[in-house]
Amino acid sequence: MATETASWTFLTNHGHVLVCIATNTEVRISEIADQVGIGERAAQGIVTDLVEGGYVTRTRVGRRNHYVVNTDLPLRHPLERDHAIGELLRAVASPSPAED
Repeated sequence: MATETASWTFLTNHGHVLVCIATNTEVRISEIADQVGIGERAAQGIVTDLVEGGYVTRTRVGRRNHYVVNTDLPLRHPLERDHAIGELLRAVASPSPAED
């Protein structure tokens, strides 16, 4: 069976970046960009959006960043705002090896 490149997905790039961060709390911007299929500048901009929105906390640890996702915040769209980010991540993200 041939692998096809999806022309659209159910999650936005913001959602994909959030999944990357939730899966690996020490992921690098270059890794996020590769996994999501976007440029590093776009990945950095999305991470900044997530930090400024309160969905992610970024802490510098040595030469790397460590991220924490605020799983209690609601999804942003009016259709989904009754659900928390944590619900989405439990459905689509593998747990980070550093987390319990």
